[in-house]
Amino acid sequence: HEQRMPKVVIYTKKYCSFCYAARALLKSRKVEFEEIDITRDVGLQQQVRQRSGQRTVPQIFIDGHAVGGFMELKKLDAAGELDRVLGGKQ
Repeated sequence: HEQRMPKVVIYTKKYCSFCYAARALLKSRKVEFEEIDITRDVGLQQQVRQRSGQRTVPQIFIDGHAVGGFMELKKLDAAGELDRVLGGKQ
């Protein structure tokens, strides 16, 4: 049977270089993700802050688990852990 891919959600704001870098990294790894732009939605910004405990963007969630921002994503990838977290996707 086909392996279920984890759901990746990235919360971003316009004009955010780290958001751009996180999207580029995920795309380079052929990871499908849902992007939610919270630039003008204060309520959504507060929800993301409560879920992640962080005020910065991007905020990346894999199957509902807060991974962090771009630097944390980059560290996971550099350590070879991103594939494991995503279920072994190459």
